[in-house]
Amino acid sequence: MRSRYDPDGSRLPIKVDTTTNGEFAPRPLERHSRAANALAAAQAGDLAKRAGVSRRDFLTSSCGAAATLLAFNEAHAAFGKTGGFFDLPQVAALEPAAARPLLAGAEFIFDIQGHHVNPLDRWRAPHMNTAIGLQFMPHGRCAYLDPDTEFGHVQCFTGQAFVKEMFLDSDTDMAVLTFTPTSYEDMPLTDDEAAATRELVDTLEGNHRLLVHGRVVPNIDGDIQRMPGLKEQWDVSAWKTYTQASVDGSEGWWLDDEEHGAPLIDMARETGVRVICIHKGLPLPTKFMTKNNRLYGGCRDVGRAAKQNPDIDFIVYHSGYDIKEKDGPFVPGDHRIGADSLIQSLIENEIPPNSNVYAELGTTWRYLMRDPEEAAHVMGKLFQYVGEDRVVWGTDCIWYGSPQDQIQAFRTFQIAEEFRDKFGYPEITPELRAKVFGLNAAGPYGISLDEIRQRARDPVERARENYRHEADPTFLTYGPKTRREFLELLRMKRGA
Repeated sequence: MRSRYDPDGSRLPIKVDTTTNGEFAPRPLERHSRAANALAAAQAGDLAKRAGVSRRDFLTSSCGAAATLLAFNEAHAAFGKTGGFFDLPQVAALEPAAARPLLAGAEFIFDIQGHHVNPLDRWRAPHMNTAIGLQFMPHGRCAYLDPDTEFGHVQCFTGQAFVKEMFLDSDTDMAVLTFTPTSYEDMPLTDDEAAATRELVDTLEGNHRLLVHGRVVPNIDGDIQRMPGLKEQWDVSAWKTYTQASVDGSEGWWLDDEEHGAPLIDMARETGVRVICIHKGLPLPTKFMTKNNRLYGGCRDVGRAAKQNPDIDFIVYHSGYDIKEKDGPFVPGDHRIGADSLIQSLIENEIPPNSNVYAELGTTWRYLMRDPEEAAHVMGKLFQYVGEDRVVWGTDCIWYGSPQDQIQAFRTFQIAEEFRDKFGYPEITPELRAKVFGLNAAGPYGISLDEIRQRARDPVERARENYRHEADPTFLTYGPKTRREFLELLRMKRGA
């Protein structure tokens, strides 16, 4: 089969690059990451010849993914980055029987942070300038439908694209569609459009594979009052909110403040949907960003709110990770930003591991893939202090394309024994991976083990298996890769 995407095999299956989800400016790759990409690309051609297949066919195979990760290990070790690594035998680069069991996996994968936009007529409205900005993103040049027509590039970010990337080109079993912190008029994906995508997935006769959030920003007038209606009309599974968001760019709010946080929590309790997902860590470069963006992205309020509301589950999106800070082992102190601010808040409020606070990995894990030593520290700390039963899977896709590369990287990632002994981090066992991939999030989202078993044999799973006989993944990342692309998207978001 001739590939529609990258027929020459120029794209690696594991994507380590400068792409962002549009919430922060691209960060240059460090030398060890550039070396890793270069080594993987250089070795792919030789390995493909030895395997007797085309470069593209090799890279789309389990051996191609294994070879890429092994090249990353080699490059990282050359730079002294040995605290974490991808645990694969060298033979996996050429032997499918060695690669496939480690990279294919059979875990239940529940991605609780998914995104797409909708190409309906609303994109042609004057206030939807973001639609124009999307054409500057790398994914705006995908081959879905007819991207060369006016606004055709928006098709690359739609529910149809989401279904292909999430449910066919990755091992994801379930996902949650979530939202951005805008006014309702400016939402690039509205509640009804998210529900339409859920219905699209349901028409495949799957077992309720797609859930939706209810977006609420309590310092936007009327948002809290909308919550019961959202629950009634769209059967939302959790609430998504942003403490950094404000209408006029002034101040944000805290989960435990009396004006905004407490009323939101009270209304969540009243609706019966007692799961609140809070964006923490990554900054928000939109017109709704507060003047103290990074401060309100810190997690000092999480522990207080969790202690005051033990009947509410708080899922901290991005785990509070701050891309401007390099993570090491946790040292108690006055941590106001980053994953350490989450850990400090839990300790100060005597919230033990495996309580009512969860750490989500969207964008965080993908960013950590660039530095295995930092990855070992962040994952190790979250397992230690938030709890092995409270770290949950999310990818922020489709902004980063298919999440399959993130899945394969996490399936093989291991914290080095030296770091486990020195810092008390756990070994990442198959049982722990399975918890992170889906079992941990099944609890707050109300997914039973019986439901999980049903999905293993439903029509969606059969369609995925049929597709994989002639799979054609794009290996694209879709967000801004350069500062110019990021600033163009930011300008369009602000309507400048």
